[in-house]
Amino acid sequence: MTSNCSFEGVDNLMRYLELVIYMPIFLLGLILNVAALLVFCVILRKWTESTIYMTSLALMDLLLLFPLPFKMHATNHLWPANLQPLCSVLESLYFVGIYGSIYIIMCISVDRWVAICHPFKAKQLRSPKAALGTCLGVWVLVLATIFPTTYRFRQAQQMDFHCFHRFSEKGWSPPVIISLLMFGFLGPALVLVYCSAQTIWALQQSGQRSPMSRACVKIIYSSLSAFLLPFTPSHLGILLQFLVHRGMIQDCGSRAGISLFIQIAMCLSNITCCLDALCYYFIAHEVRSTKHTFRMSMTSQRRATFSSSEV
Repeated sequence: MTSNCSFEGVDNLMRYLELVIYMPIFLLGLILNVAALLVFCVILRKWTESTIYMTSLALMDLLLLFPLPFKMHATNHLWPANLQPLCSVLESLYFVGIYGSIYIIMCISVDRWVAICHPFKAKQLRSPKAALGTCLGVWVLVLATIFPTTYRFRQAQQMDFHCFHRFSEKGWSPPVIISLLMFGFLGPALVLVYCSAQTIWALQQSGQRSPMSRACVKIIYSSLSAFLLPFTPSHLGILLQFLVHRGMIQDCGSRAGISLFIQIAMCLSNITCCLDALCYYFIAHEVRSTKHTFRMSMTSQRRATFSSSEV
């Protein structure tokens, strides 16, 4: 791989473009996710499988948002060498938020698929305790996997550096990138698409056009959007940049274009924090509808009991 290519133009553009992209994502994402936690934990206070998964997703989104101010600062400022441990922690939290969100969205789609396509098995497989255990399992998995891996991305050096940029070659090694693409994106994406397609097909075959059925379809499409729109371009960029590091792409113009593409795609992938708000809205609407239906049912039963007692 040649080393005489200049990326100064790309770096200068991204210094301003990152700020333009990150500022609205950070502010809007913070507002939406804090509001979601207040709705699920304070207003609804109904711990169903859906609200447990969405609460965990909101926490993952907040974990993703937390390092963004540091990432914006690191774009335009060098950090002293003694801050490398702090940088590794922030980078780890950032990736935990990304891949934790991916796996929680996947779990939501599997939970819906089981509930709608396998209703008899759902009685044994689905419960708030099972949902809580699944979310805890996702947290443990991503923390145990990402923290040790991310710490190897940086080599100890006695010079100032840009945090969140220019990882060592260990970070671009084939085992790391292949595992990231296969288990971090492609595997969950296939599960999500399969479960979503099967669930939509089952709802259409049932012939139901109830408000609950329509709300479920909206949740499925919003989950697909929150997953595929931000994460597909960013992982395509990771694959292309991996090919650059392996020397398979050596043309300077192509390398500069790939560098610009992956940086923009990674910036825009953080919009998942805002897209997840679609899921929050439909889940909250579903829970409220369930509570309303339950109250109407109880009222009807009371009226029937009162009427029969008068006869």
